[in-house]
Amino acid sequence: MNWRAGTFSALLLALLCGCAEVRLAQASFERPFRFEEDSFAFANELVWSYAYDTEGTWRATGRARDASYTHRCFVLARSARQFFQHARFDPSRPAPAEEELRRLVQRIVRTSPRLRLPDEERVVVPGFASLRELSLAHETLLKDELGGAFWSYNQRGNWRMVMPFGRGHQEETAASLVSALEQRRPPIVHLVRFPRIAINHALLLYRYDETREAIRFSAYDPNAPERPVTLTYDRATRTFSLPHNAYFRGGRVDVYEIYHRPWL
Repeated sequence: MNWRAGTFSALLLALLCGCAEVRLAQASFERPFRFEEDSFAFANELVWSYAYDTEGTWRATGRARDASYTHRCFVLARSARQFFQHARFDPSRPAPAEEELRRLVQRIVRTSPRLRLPDEERVVVPGFASLRELSLAHETLLKDELGGAFWSYNQRGNWRMVMPFGRGHQEETAASLVSALEQRRPPIVHLVRFPRIAINHALLLYRYDETREAIRFSAYDPNAPERPVTLTYDRATRTFSLPHNAYFRGGRVDVYEIYHRPWL
């Protein structure tokens, strides 16, 4: 009887946690994500340098020198939203000592990005006005505490990348992303081309503009924190695309949202 009761309690807890996570898809926030305040000031560094060769083929041309903080695009996108969802900055109070700040950061990034905490349960970070300001002042501490590259490879939604991406699915995805941004919920998306991995990357979307022809999503790119990037959805072809940059030759990408449901 004790074993059965324990099993039932565990299943009930799992179901309740699942319901809490699913509700994030319907959650709204009191303000939108602001790139200048809510993103990290430091970058996920590239392992390789990329360029077109003399025959016009996009290739890795050599390892990037001195790159030590790599393979963390998912970690940074996830952490930026965790700070947005779970933290509240209070610049009117004195900044904490380093060890206390470390504990605050740990609390924030150990709280699931699939949860919407009540405002009174948010972690107060004193002494700083924003995540951007905090990351300028404490880059090393944050890099130590946000999590390693393992958490990019072990992201639970990675299974979805091996499944087909039909045009209907991409149309539904675009509509879902717009709906999330209407609720001021910044979605994190996985950009991929499979089975030939031309791109395997995460962006956090925070704004959109639309016309009859396209929807243009403004995004925080952990690889390029200096300015926003644009992910475009073309209505006619029902296709997402990303422009040429330092790590991608540009063109079509397949897109799906992560960190918002128990299975993604």
